[in-house]
Amino acid sequence: MKRLEGKTALITGGARGIGLEIASLFAAEGARVAVADLSGAEAQAAAAGIAAKTGTAAIGLGMDVSKEADCGNAVDETIKAFGKLDILVNNAGITRDNLVLRMKEADFDAVMDVNLKGAFLMAKAAAKPMLKARAGSIINISSVVGQSGQAGQANYSASKAGLIGLTKSLAREFAPRQVLVNAVAPGFIRTRMTDGLKEEAKAKISEMIPLGRMGEPAEVAKAALFLAGGDCSYITGQVLAVNGGLYM
Repeated sequence: MKRLEGKTALITGGARGIGLEIASLFAAEGARVAVADLSGAEAQAAAAGIAAKTGTAAIGLGMDVSKEADCGNAVDETIKAFGKLDILVNNAGITRDNLVLRMKEADFDAVMDVNLKGAFLMAKAAAKPMLKARAGSIINISSVVGQSGQAGQANYSASKAGLIGLTKSLAREFAPRQVLVNAVAPGFIRTRMTDGLKEEAKAKISEMIPLGRMGEPAEVAKAALFLAGGDCSYITGQVLAVNGGLYM
């Protein structure tokens, strides 16, 4: 039997990169998936591709996670399409990198609004049906820089560190109703963003990582699958690092 057979999952930032990999793996493991992204067209195209590849039902939703109404609508549309919501993956995120003395207030606010407030709003919306059902799993995609910090990424690091605190607080609040809340903290992962780096920069990054290479989106997706499946029924409030040993 597939590990997520009969489950329904909503993945934000699901049209590309790590989010798309998670949505695809969840569908391959039997979950009906709602792919949510800022671009409705990209979300729908990703969902169509997933459905064609896996034979599992998938829908695409255009939304802005920083807007409470959009978050509520995404949860409502998922339940309307599939009857319930079992898994939420808060993956949507943006960067606006710069040194603190050069960072604009608007760039700090934008990153916090999407990466941290967005996860809060989505969790709040998803918690209502999950708590009522006394079952569910929320997975927040944090980052190694939320644990270690990173020069030039004060806003991004703060947002991802905040996600860890949010994860632990939600875990404590929702545990009495058997809703699990955990986080995955990826390190440097090969995505379209890192593919744009110069080879010299990639080599330097790999030298910093004990395993000697960047991770693959599939390796993050497998960690999310573990947290979404029945094998972690007694795990909540935890941060699963997928970073090749970069931060221990």
